[in-house]
Amino acid sequence: MPIPYQVAFKPLNPPKVGDNGYVEPTPGKSEVLKKGSAPFGCRTLDSDVRIDHDVEIVVRDGCRLYADIYRPADDQDNVPVIVSWSPYGKKYSAIDMIFNVCMWRCCIKDEDVSGLEKFEGLDPAYWVARGYAIASVDARGAGNSDGDTLVLGAQEAEDIHDVIEALAKLPWCNGNVGMAGNSYLAISQWHAAAQNPPSLKAIAPWEGSGDIFREQFCRGGWFTLSNFDLITTLVIKGKHGVEDFDEMHRRSHLANIYWNDKRVDMSKINIPCFITGSDFSQIHTMGAIRGWMQVNTDKKWIKWSGYQEWFELYSVPESNVELKLFFDKYLKNIDNDWEKTPKVRWATLPFGDRDVKHDIVLPDFPHPSTDYRSFYLAADGQLSSTLPDPTGFSSHNSEERFSISKFKHTFTSATRLIGIPKAELYMSCDALDDLVVFVQLRKLDASGKELSQLQFPLSRAPVKSIDDMKESERQSLSLHNGSIGVLRASQRKIDAKRSLHENFPFHPHDEIWKVTPGEVVKLDIGIWAMGVDYEAGESIQVDILGQWPGFSEVAAFHKPRPESEKNKGVHKVHFGGQYPSRVILPFVPL
Repeated sequence: MPIPYQVAFKPLNPPKVGDNGYVEPTPGKSEVLKKGSAPFGCRTLDSDVRIDHDVEIVVRDGCRLYADIYRPADDQDNVPVIVSWSPYGKKYSAIDMIFNVCMWRCCIKDEDVSGLEKFEGLDPAYWVARGYAIASVDARGAGNSDGDTLVLGAQEAEDIHDVIEALAKLPWCNGNVGMAGNSYLAISQWHAAAQNPPSLKAIAPWEGSGDIFREQFCRGGWFTLSNFDLITTLVIKGKHGVEDFDEMHRRSHLANIYWNDKRVDMSKINIPCFITGSDFSQIHTMGAIRGWMQVNTDKKWIKWSGYQEWFELYSVPESNVELKLFFDKYLKNIDNDWEKTPKVRWATLPFGDRDVKHDIVLPDFPHPSTDYRSFYLAADGQLSSTLPDPTGFSSHNSEERFSISKFKHTFTSATRLIGIPKAELYMSCDALDDLVVFVQLRKLDASGKELSQLQFPLSRAPVKSIDDMKESERQSLSLHNGSIGVLRASQRKIDAKRSLHENFPFHPHDEIWKVTPGEVVKLDIGIWAMGVDYEAGESIQVDILGQWPGFSEVAAFHKPRPESEKNKGVHKVHFGGQYPSRVILPFVPL
């Protein structure tokens, strides 16, 4: 049941013909696009494709939702359905979004997508030819679907449940339904699968968070609208409203029934899962990892990527090949070799102008042979393998983006770090009764230069080196500077029983513990997963600062945050003696 809690909404821009692929609805219309045609001047179709436009599906409370269904044109009667679910518009494609909005088009070529794909969803040009139907659904409140848009909670999960069961009963369907797609289309899979709809037989959540309160909008108790205002301004079009996260956070800074409704109980998911993730995402990394660690099935696979998620989905041919094997096994019941696929495959980032190492087979994640080593913050910006005796501190201006306390360790031999790092910091602030702390792990080359990782193969990029990139090209979809952890000191409370891992504490965000100005407090900060290779002479650097160290090119869509939420004054990082500030790093065998 939807939560018994009043939700604030803000209006959406109404859909207009030609905007984000929108066309006037044509319920009951069915047409066939011919094999070899290129309906949007890009990828050609691998087969004839039948499109059933604006198929009406009524969910349990009477709301009418609408889907476009792409399926084989020869009226097969044994076709499984793969659902692409989001409020982004059922005809809003990768061509509309990525080609028109994203820098370098995320290195995706014309021939990689047909324009029939729902943005972040599978491309019917490929899948229909291989005996699948793709159902692109307008979620509640999107396009012409009834109601207000409720984002990733119990109401949406129930809607997906009802749509899945309706699709399974269509006369040409074999009764088996799967879900696939990136980002919102992945997060919605977690929520749907936890409902256990009988006809949902397998999911492929690629880059999907599992708790948008803790992983997107309020990481560590620090509120940011992330990309939400961009999405609700430019992407979601509807005739009514969408949840207003800014207003809901104003009403309650703490987790409550509303925010907790956005967290999936992964243990309720008991069907086959093919999960992907990466170090790159500012939203999805830990959702993918928690899914792997907590879903209630042994039929689960996780593949870590060294490429940006949309490039991985649309421009890496192996992605479709592997996903087809997975769905052939569980949606078509084909006896193939899918289950011989290694359960855990990882990627490590070299940083700089070097190629990512993919398909590193691990026995599990985290690696059971991980050597968690402590490096203590020490004088002169060093990380020490032993706790320094004398106490000391480093200070930085928490109101300045480039005022940073830095500590580094140089590796003397080739080293691989894969897993979940953690920072334990003793910190104080004289100017305020709270402090928000950001930690980022940077890689340095042998000369001490701070490095970045390109999220695409350099061979696809319009530059020959990362150094050639313009400042305007350095964005969250193009570069990665290192894994980040965040914590607001007043929300440092930990519920150890709910922690994903001892290096990733669970903060319930249900109490405010203010800090007396000048008081030194211990902060346990889970840092998002990392997979990085180091050569002898290269270094890891721990950056500690009072401003978000990631990219924030979407900030132009937001109003400034209230002054009461911002850092003030100098932050001190105390170390040595009674203040054993440290970073814990996950070493694995090469």
